[in-house]
Order: sequence, then structure tokens, then C-alpha cells
Amino acid sequence: MTPAEEPTLDNVDIVDIARTSDDFRRVLMTGPKMQIVVMTIPPGQEIGEETHPDVDQMLFFIDGDGEAILDGERSEVAAGRLVLVRAGVRHNFVNSGDRPLRLVTAYAPPEHPPGTVHADKAEADAAEHDH
Repeated sequence: MTPAEEPTLDNVDIVDIARTSDDFRRVLMTGPKMQIVVMTIPPGQEIGEETHPDVDQMLFFIDGDGEAILDGERSEVAAGRLVLVRAGVRHNFVNSGDRPLRLVTAYAPPEHPPGTVHADKAEADAAEHDH
């Protein structure tokens, strides 16, 4: 999928956006040094194990229950939890609940093309494979 042009967003209700988006990944804002993305992980699914060699990632959980796996160490996540994934850390996030796991994530520097929208994980995986 070709990324759409991002609208100019400076001040948004990020919780409302995260709660109403059913897209696996939706890039909201991209600056020269940081990017803000909302994600929705369906029950029983995961983001997928990955490592960003030069990117720090922050994840703030809005709704749902899940598990963070950072370099093999597991911990629970739920609404109100914040996780920092430092560059070089192998990580995955799994929805262990019975409702969507919704979160806001920030990448520094940006990780995805501005305006990227992936409806589901299969679409996101295909886009990663094409890079």
C-alpha cells in the first residue's frame, strides 16, 4: 500500500484516535526526529518479534491486555502502562486478552513512511518484505 499524505496534526485526542482505529498500524504524525503511530492488535495476535538497531520505541497502552517480551523477558501490559524499547532490543507484544489491544507508539527517529496505514498484520508484513 502506498502511504497517504499525512494531514497536518498538531494537537489531537490520541486516546480517542487509538480507541476508534481498527487498523493494525496507522501513522499519525511524522517529524524529522520522531513519529507517532496508533496500533490495534486483535485478540490472540501479536506485533511480531523485531529489533530496531537505531530506533528507540515507546509504547503507551490504551485498552486491552497483553504481554511485552523484551530480549526474552516477559511482563504484562494493560491500559495506562508505558514500555520503552531501546534501540537494539529484540521485542514483541502479544494480545493475551479477549478484546483488541490498543496502543500509541512513538519511534525516534521515524520508522515508517509518513501516512502509512496497514489494515492488518498481513498487510504490514507484506510491506516490510517489500522494503
